[in-house]
This record gives sequence, structure tokens and C-alpha cells, in this order.
Amino acid sequence: MSKQYKTVSLSDEQRIALEALCRRRKVDALVWKRARAFLLLDAGEDAGTVCRILDIGPTVLTEWRFAFAGAGLSFFGLKDYSQRQGHLSVVQEQAVRAHFTAQPARNADEVCAYVLAECDQNYSTSGAAKLMRRLGFAYKKPQLLPAQADEAKQAAFIAKYEALMNGLAADEMVVFSDAVHPEHQSRPAHGWFPKGQKTALKATSGRKRLNIQGALELETFQFTFVEGEKINAQTTRQMLEKLERNNQTKTAIHVFVDNARYHHAKILQPWLDSPERRVKLHFLPAYAPHLNPIERLWGVMHKWVTHNRHYATFNQFTEAIFDFFRKTLPEK
Repeated sequence: MSKQYKTVSLSDEQRIALEALCRRRKVDALVWKRARAFLLLDAGEDAGTVCRILDIGPTVLTEWRFAFAGAGLSFFGLKDYSQRQGHLSVVQEQAVRAHFTAQPARNADEVCAYVLAECDQNYSTSGAAKLMRRLGFAYKKPQLLPAQADEAKQAAFIAKYEALMNGLAADEMVVFSDAVHPEHQSRPAHGWFPKGQKTALKATSGRKRLNIQGALELETFQFTFVEGEKINAQTTRQMLEKLERNNQTKTAIHVFVDNARYHHAKILQPWLDSPERRVKLHFLPAYAPHLNPIERLWGVMHKWVTHNRHYATFNQFTEAIFDFFRKTLPEK
């Protein structure tokens, strides 16, 4: 029986239609089973396996197969995509994806203009936005990279880092370190608010800020940090000492840092060169913050704690920041 169904194959349009049907929130259970059956057969599953997965009998599958052969997508209550006005064919969608991958659209109007010119289809701006999301695009702001960045040095750094990770012993660990200086200020950000209601965020007075130097281990998300009046060689040493105390079983702790002056401070070198030292500093290429994953942690911290939040006092602000690092990060 299984050989009989290996010949079942779907066209690109049929596969896309059935996959979309299976993703619907509200779909008749029998229709979903039919669609899933043909997707499984198309993927190479034998008939016996399909029947067990979907809890149907072999005669039912035979009936479905013949019905589908005669009716096509209408067997599922669907029309063939290629026959519907306003929808792009698979080939056209691939062309749209390739075009905007090479030349990103700045807005939905540019998508509408391209689709009209190249595919002779009229799309509204909302329809164009849905099309782009379906094709795997997201509307976002690109990251700004410094013009001074040296691509060759970045590539060499990545190769060195990968070699370190591939040869990392069980009693060694890698962390990424950096400093952050959250300021006691209300930070307005995009969010969902009641329609037609004026939305305002109380401002805070003063410029007080925290100075935090931290180290993030990517495997476990262990976060080690110290706080000081300012970030300098002393806070760097305190943070590195804390790393060693918290990881007594590690024989080597590789710490990736940027090229801040305090990381190269002369007063830090004798401590780093000590024979019992287990931390080893590795320096990131200049102008390459995107190669330091802890930068993304700072972004998450701001979204979680400071965006659209008002703290009446600096103590409340400080408590919220520390709660994020001590409770939210390890728990969530």
C-alpha cells in the first residue's frame, strides 16, 4: 500500500495553499486532516505512517486520494492560487523576495509600485505589508556600523573566536564583558495604547545614572556584575575577581572586552600577569560593538525596565535595574 502513495506529489501552489490552511486558527478538523495527509505524503511518508499519525483508515486515505486527483484544491474548499486575481504566483513571489533582498524597500508604497510594474497586480499598502511578512521580511531599522570598522580584522576575530570555542575544554568558560550607564530618565518608546486617548509619560528631573560593569556567559546566561561611582581599572579588577570567585571549578575564564582605556591600564597588568590568574582578556576589534553579545543584553534591559516607565526616585530606578539583573534575567 505504501508504494502506491509515494507517487503523490503537490505543485508549489498546492503545497503553499495546504500549508496555509493548516496554519489557520479556525479550520474544520476534517479539512485539516485531509490537508495534513497530503502534505505528509508529499514529504515522503508512507501511507501506513500517515494513517497512524492522523488516526484514519487506509480506505479513507484511498477515497481522499481519488477525490483530490479529480477536484484538486477544491477538495479542501480552496481555489488554485494561480487562478485568483490579486495573488502572485510562486515564481512572482520568488522574484519579489529576491528583488527586495538585494534592494530593501523603505516603505510599503515601494512594494506596491514594484508589484504593479513587474507583476501587473494592484496591492494596497496593507496588502503589500502582509505580502512582505509572508515572504519573510520584517519592518525594522538597520543597525548602524561605524565607517571606521575594519572588515578584515573582524573576520580574523571571528575565526579566532570559533577556533577557541571548538577547542574549549570542559573546565574553561567564555564570557563577554562591557559597561552600561543607565540614566534616571523616562524613555518614551513605541507600544500599544488605547485608541483616541492622549498618551504621555512623566519626565524625570536630574541626570543621575548607574555605572555597571558586567560579564555575560552565553551558554548559561550567568551574569556577573559590579557597580561603582565610575568605570575604571579598579571596577574592572573587581568584576574579574568576582568572576573567579563565582567559578572556582574553572581553570580558565576567557573574557572578551572592548578597547576601553581601563582595560589596558598599566595598574591592571601586574594582577593579570600573576601566575595564579585564571582570567584571560581577549580584545574585540575596534568599532565592532555588534561582535559583543552583551550589547544585546543592555537593549533587553532597557526595553524591560526603562521604556515607557517612570520612576519617581533614583532609588526606585536603581532597584528596578538590579531586580532585572538579579531576578528577571536568571528566571526568564
